[in-house]
Amino acid sequence: MRSTALKVAAGLGALSLALSFTQVASAAGKLQDVLSRGKLVVGTGSTNPPWHFRDESGELVGFDIDVAKIIAKGLFDDDTKIEFVNQASDARIPNIVTDKVDISCQFITVTAARAQQVAFTVPYYREGVSLMMVAGGKYPDYAALKAAGNAVTVSVLQNVFAEGMVKAALPDAKVDQFESVDLMYQALNSGRADAAATDTSSLAYYMKQNEGRYVDSGFSWNPQTYACIVKQGDPDWLNFVNVALRESMTGTTFPMYKKAYEHWFGTSPSEPTIGFPAEFR
Repeated sequence: MRSTALKVAAGLGALSLALSFTQVASAAGKLQDVLSRGKLVVGTGSTNPPWHFRDESGELVGFDIDVAKIIAKGLFDDDTKIEFVNQASDARIPNIVTDKVDISCQFITVTAARAQQVAFTVPYYREGVSLMMVAGGKYPDYAALKAAGNAVTVSVLQNVFAEGMVKAALPDAKVDQFESVDLMYQALNSGRADAAATDTSSLAYYMKQNEGRYVDSGFSWNPQTYACIVKQGDPDWLNFVNVALRESMTGTTFPMYKKAYEHWFGTSPSEPTIGFPAEFR
């Protein structure tokens, strides 16, 4: 009887110890999991330049990819310690919730509805809509486009919001919708459209790839905030990612962010101010 009692006690002790180890591992959180694993698992896409796409050699590149590398550099002092998981846009949130990836960086627009499902990091880009025109064309800038009223035709990617989006900037313009970005740009190049309404980031990238051929109208609207997402309920992991991203835009690792920004968008981000932190103004 005594022997049986001792065995039960020993068994309960072993079970308690196992549970304790499990609780400690669970309490350690994502940050320690990633550090122990030795690599960061990042969800992203592969078909949307300049954010995430494959170059001529098949390598995954883009601004989202460089943002992920900034986080890996902060973790391991080595921006190559990443495993990228290619995912569709509608998998961005599910893959976070189910722990398939540690973080998703895939030009994710911040919304209050999405913030009920995942935790957003600090933003790393503010997107908008801009008007791209052929250099030396009939209208030199936004003021001229607006003054021309219904004589102006704007090409735009077809979607249910396209008409209203263009009319918000040019109320009297004609709107010509196309099924693909290539067709939208072809309309601009052929003179069928006077301007193309496109993402500000796409405009900057396209102008960089075709230097001297296009101009920006000088007006942007419809702001959207881009941030990465992580699973809710792990403040240490979110804090680490926020520190890594924030300091790349305002502090010690700014050269990494600046290099990526210049490479993909063709312009330089504002240098961090010295003295009082400008982000708290």
